[in-house]
Amino acid sequence: MSVTATPVPILKDNYAWLLRDSGSGATAIVDPADADPVIEAIEKAGGRLDMILLTHHHADHIAGVDAVRARFGCPVVGAAADMHRLPRLDQAVKEGDTVRLGEGAGTVIDTPGHTRGQINFFFADGAVLLSGDTLFSLGCGRLIEGTAREMYASLRKLAVLPPETLVCCGHEYTESNARFALAVDPDNAALHAFVGKVEQLRAAGQPSVPSVLADELDANPFLTAPDAASFAALRAKKDKF
Repeated sequence: MSVTATPVPILKDNYAWLLRDSGSGATAIVDPADADPVIEAIEKAGGRLDMILLTHHHADHIAGVDAVRARFGCPVVGAAADMHRLPRLDQAVKEGDTVRLGEGAGTVIDTPGHTRGQINFFFADGAVLLSGDTLFSLGCGRLIEGTAREMYASLRKLAVLPPETLVCCGHEYTESNARFALAVDPDNAALHAFVGKVEQLRAAGQPSVPSVLADELDANPFLTAPDAASFAALRAKKDKF
C-alpha cells in the first residue's frame, strides 16, 4: 500500500498533483489553481476526490479551489497560519500534524521562506513530498516574504527525508534552474547527468518532475550550500541571473 503522485499540468508552467492511496483508492489534489484541467484529470482517474491540499496562498496555487470543492464536495486542508488568505479551510494544520488520505498519512512540514505560511506534505508510505514553491528541481522558491535563513532552514528539513523521496514541486522550472546550476557549479558531474535526463524528458514532451531527492542532494546548488550565508549569496545571485 502506498501513495502515488501524478502531475497535472495547469496554467503556464504550474503543476497540481493528483494523489492516490493504493490501499483505499482515496484521492487528493494539491494546489488546484485551474479548475477545468484539474476536474478533467480527476474525472479521467475515476471521478473520486476526497481532499484538497494547499501548500500556500498564491493565486497560481489556489484560484481553482472553490470550483473544485463545489464539484466534488471535498474538504480543503491548508496552513492554520494562513487561514486569513486561503480559501475556507475544513482542516487547518501546522507542523507535525497528520493528514489522512485513506490508509495513507501525510506529515505537515512548516517551510517558510517563499511565503511565511508555506507548508509541505510528506507521505512516507510512497515517499512523496509535495514541496510547493519551497524546493524545485535544481532550484528553490524566491524569497517573497521570508528570509534566506528561514528558507535555508526549511530546505534542511527536506534534505533529511529519505533519499528515495519523490520531489513533487509546483512548477516546471527545471530547465531554467539547470542553466543557473551549471553556471555556479560547472564541474559537477552529477549535475551534468541530471540535466541530460531533464533535456531528454522535455524533448519528449514529458514533465521533468517528480525528481528524486538523492539526485537533488547531488546536483541542486541550493541543497549543497553549506550554510545560511552561502545560501543567501546564491539566492541573491539567482535573482539577478
